[in-house]
Amino acid sequence: MAGRIIDADVAHIRDTSRIDDVVADYVQLKSAGGGQKKGLCPFHDEKSPSFHVTPSKGYYHCFGCQTGGDVISFVMKIEHLSFTEAVERLADRMNYQLNYESSSDSSPRISGSERKRVLEANKLAAAFYKEQLNGPGPAQVGREFLKQRGFDRAAAESFGVGYAPDEWDALSKHLKAKGFTDAELEMAGLTKEGQRGFIDRFRNRLIWPIHEISGDVVGFGARKLSEEDTGPKYLNTSETIVYKKSALLYGLDIAKKEIAKTRQVVVVEGYTDVMAAHLAGVTTAVATCGTAFGDEHIRILRRLLMDDDSFRGEVIFTFDGDAAGQKAAMRAFGDDQKFVTQTFVAVEPNGLDPCDLRIKSGDAAVRDLVAKRVPLFEFAIKTHLKNYDLATAEGRVAGLRESAPLVAKIRDRSLRPEYTRALAGWLGMDIESVRDAVRDAGGRNSGGRESARAPRPDQASPTITLEREALKIILQQPAVSTLWSEIEARDFSDPLYEAIRTLIGGGLQNPAQLIENQDEVIQGLLRELLVEPIQTGEINQRYAESVFARLREVSLTRQVAEIKSKLQRIDPEEEQYMGIFGELVALEAKRRALHDLGLGELAF
Repeated sequence: MAGRIIDADVAHIRDTSRIDDVVADYVQLKSAGGGQKKGLCPFHDEKSPSFHVTPSKGYYHCFGCQTGGDVISFVMKIEHLSFTEAVERLADRMNYQLNYESSSDSSPRISGSERKRVLEANKLAAAFYKEQLNGPGPAQVGREFLKQRGFDRAAAESFGVGYAPDEWDALSKHLKAKGFTDAELEMAGLTKEGQRGFIDRFRNRLIWPIHEISGDVVGFGARKLSEEDTGPKYLNTSETIVYKKSALLYGLDIAKKEIAKTRQVVVVEGYTDVMAAHLAGVTTAVATCGTAFGDEHIRILRRLLMDDDSFRGEVIFTFDGDAAGQKAAMRAFGDDQKFVTQTFVAVEPNGLDPCDLRIKSGDAAVRDLVAKRVPLFEFAIKTHLKNYDLATAEGRVAGLRESAPLVAKIRDRSLRPEYTRALAGWLGMDIESVRDAVRDAGGRNSGGRESARAPRPDQASPTITLEREALKIILQQPAVSTLWSEIEARDFSDPLYEAIRTLIGGGLQNPAQLIENQDEVIQGLLRELLVEPIQTGEINQRYAESVFARLREVSLTRQVAEIKSKLQRIDPEEEQYMGIFGELVALEAKRRALHDLGLGELAF
């Protein structure tokens, strides 16, 4: 083996690799003030960012799991590399030629690490496949398939789609001519051992290169083109030192910036769906790589979405309208509890996936599919209700028995009353009966634990997080916004926060006096709110007004729902109907105005 990397080169890599740029390939960072940046830690699961990066010092530290170090140690930990491999990865990133100390071992050294060789083999394989797609002969079948799916040559080029020749060792010969060994190609998952030696893993298939989030090609997805092929319809790279399907999302490398910018991700089911969505203008689409959407995928997306921010953020699942698609949607219902952002489902009524929808109805139809998404909770509940005849008393009771536990499982407690009212409407039952069923189901889910302890605000709830932020602002800097006077006690869904709003009244003069003479729970909450950092790191008038406006908007949304429910129970011919309807119109107008303020779109 060659010797170690010389100290001067290690120092150069450490000093010139901007740690915030490297970390940003894996974690969505935002300013934390004082020259620091922060994000969700990539090394442990958390809902509030405790992972801090100090670019001027070149260090990172997580206050949650106590992991820290420099840019080299970060790459070592995040990519599971040795020290030498991490330095080589950073050197490749900046096109820097490393120098090694001489070694007494005269045996030849493979250029770079095993990982580097695998990535290089994958890169060359992707280029080879891409070139083959444009060649004569059997590749025409692949081009015709893409054409039928609505993809022209430019689209195929954009996504690097290629073709694996219908030969035993076409790729092997090509890469061996470039210095790769059988062992390296097998390690990369590009070949496998046959009866007479190594053969190519992919033959006579369309090829999609799969990139990790940093952009490196780590594997491939391949679709068969011939019915004579007895293999699976889609065949992926087997697990390798760089290809871990449970931690990969196809399209994430090109979607990550837009996901971070818009705080939205659309999860589709296949490679062609990702292509169709992006070409249609839905540039936040990603797909799993031959496996179900799982915990590791959730962790990756949460880091990109900065999923501690209750004010915005959407995860939208698209599923086929068939039974398998509905089953996948119900699995997503369980996964929703691991997100803080809002989760939605977009299902095309005729069961078309984004690719088929684009072929039939064009790009606008794909965008409309995403725009017409429905909350995952609503979809899950209605999916259960479809199994019952709601025209009969027996069907309604059975539907309630099946659906009440779903409402009780909703993590955001402030949403439960809203879905309780909605469920009552869908069932055509009185709200008290439905509320009792949900309460009973909640007691069974918690094993009676909730009633045995004093309730505290659920900080996993987006609405509670918003209410908490509003109280922190008025307690820490009471003079920062004039909108506080418009905040009412009923705008807070949690009873403890509602009580604190009443205590504060029109403004805050002396926090110490406020804490005095309160019970232990209120005192503890007040102390927390007085010292807990604001999510943006600093309070200014624009941010404060955005938070207060968003809080009022959420409250008005609840009031609008209550009035709509009330109108459903009143005969339109009754005299009071128009008065209540006018109140609804006025509230809706005010809610829309507050929506713009809540997004920070203030006119100065």
